[in-house]
Amino acid sequence: MDPVLNPYAAGAGTKPPELAGRDQLIFKADIALGRIVSGRFAKSLVLTGLRGVGKTVLLNHFRAMALQKGLTDVRIEATEGQSLPSLLAEPLHSALLKLDRMRAADETLMGAVNALKTLVGSVNISFQDVDLRLGLPPNQAGSLSRNLISVFQEIGKAAQERNTAVILFVDELHVVDESSLVALIQALHLASQDGLPVMMMAAGLPSIPAQMGQAKTYAERLFEFPKIGHLPPLDARRAIVAPAERHQAGFTDQAIDLIIEQTKGYPYFLQEWASCSWDVAKATPITKDDVDLARVDAINNLDVSFFRTRVEQLSPAQKRYMRAMAELGEGPQRTGDIAKVLGRPSSSVASVRDQLMAKGVLYSPGHGLTEFTVPMFDDFLRRTVPWPVDIP
Repeated sequence: MDPVLNPYAAGAGTKPPELAGRDQLIFKADIALGRIVSGRFAKSLVLTGLRGVGKTVLLNHFRAMALQKGLTDVRIEATEGQSLPSLLAEPLHSALLKLDRMRAADETLMGAVNALKTLVGSVNISFQDVDLRLGLPPNQAGSLSRNLISVFQEIGKAAQERNTAVILFVDELHVVDESSLVALIQALHLASQDGLPVMMMAAGLPSIPAQMGQAKTYAERLFEFPKIGHLPPLDARRAIVAPAERHQAGFTDQAIDLIIEQTKGYPYFLQEWASCSWDVAKATPITKDDVDLARVDAINNLDVSFFRTRVEQLSPAQKRYMRAMAELGEGPQRTGDIAKVLGRPSSSVASVRDQLMAKGVLYSPGHGLTEFTVPMFDDFLRRTVPWPVDIP
């Protein structure tokens, strides 16, 4: 098969050619966007799930929907070690410029600019043209919560007067530190209470609902947390077949079943396996033998681009913990059982577990349980790291 025509997209956050199995979530987002711009309450959406299930793809799709409706977007990707104000400053400035173009700058927009200048100045961010040519002096700097509330209030009023809405899109939300998360939730909460057209659509690891609930107990009433997981067999089949059919190509039923079995229906893995199967096949339909032959390339690609990069950032002690956990098999593992495999008391390895959770490699789906944030990571570790082993 011609690799130039290969329709599959195995990339980080890259939209697949067929966005299968997410119709209900897209419908939910469409309703939320419609409600917020019409002045009605809508819960902010926070997509949760493991890595590789398509959270970023969906978030980008929601943003495209918002832009198509003429709404104003503020788009950021949370980064460890970077403050929330520094992430928000430039996108918020861009949002104000968009609102300015809708109508000449007025008192409301000046208030939004003033509030943004205060937020920027409070954390010493170098951002020279934030005044939108209006030259307003910042108010006296206050707390992050107070400043962020002020920004959301003022930009919400400006959007309301222009019959639009401001949608904050945040990827990797779980990286945001607790104090910033508190400020963000408070700002969204007060904007919602005042009926202002400001809402958030975000994505994060499965730990984010608990993080937000801990930050503010009312978070569950302000946000929805749809869980994104692997695709059911029918949707996984559609993700494989539909792109090929657009190129007058196809897969045998046995080939499709084998891809779904090997990938367990995870969207990123489906794209990788289907792509490699396309490249090795000589003709259509792509057969089970083609998928078998493509397995080596697919696993190698995943090892290099998806799995190994997450191991390379770990210390020897952290690698040992991960490999011991993989020895227990798939699914959530009891922390005590992991310690037993390591031959150490749970208390002595608790700090290592905490470090791995802080790095976003592990999360806790329940009390005393630990699970990988990357699907099929246990397979990778058992395949590439012998056990027992003394990792240097």
